[in-house]
Parts: sequence; structure tokens; C-alpha cells
Amino acid sequence: MGWITRFILRLSSPEKRQAMEDESKLWMVQCPHCSYERSIGDMGGIRYKAAGKPRRYIYCSECGKRGWHKTYKRSEN
Repeated sequence: MGWITRFILRLSSPEKRQAMEDESKLWMVQCPHCSYERSIGDMGGIRYKAAGKPRRYIYCSECGKRGWHKTYKRSEN
């Protein structure tokens, strides 16, 4: 978890912090090479009250290749 994430969470109330963490776990990042998926919350990031489907140019922790990873929100079921 980066220092900006820790700073934002430290400034938030416990209820808001929990809501941010829960919603961040619903946002998934998928590798274009091996289709491995992981949540933004597990990566140490925050995505709260966000919209859209951005792409991130990052390394895949599974296959080790770099590429434009698709970001999407899982259903809350």
C-alpha cells in the first residue's frame, strides 16, 4: 500500500474507510495476456465511488508480462 493510500485512509472515519476497502475489492484488474484477475483492493489501491472502465499499464503478478490491464467492477452479489 502506497503512502497516498495510507494517508487517505488515515484521514477517513472508520465507517468510510471500511466502505472504501469493500468497494475497492469489487474493482478487478485483468491481464490481457493470461486473463489473471486481482482486485484493486488486493493490489493496495483505492477505487471508491468511481465510474468507467480505465486501463492500467502494469506488470502481471502471474505471468510477469507488462500490458494494458482492463479494469471493471464485479457485481455486488
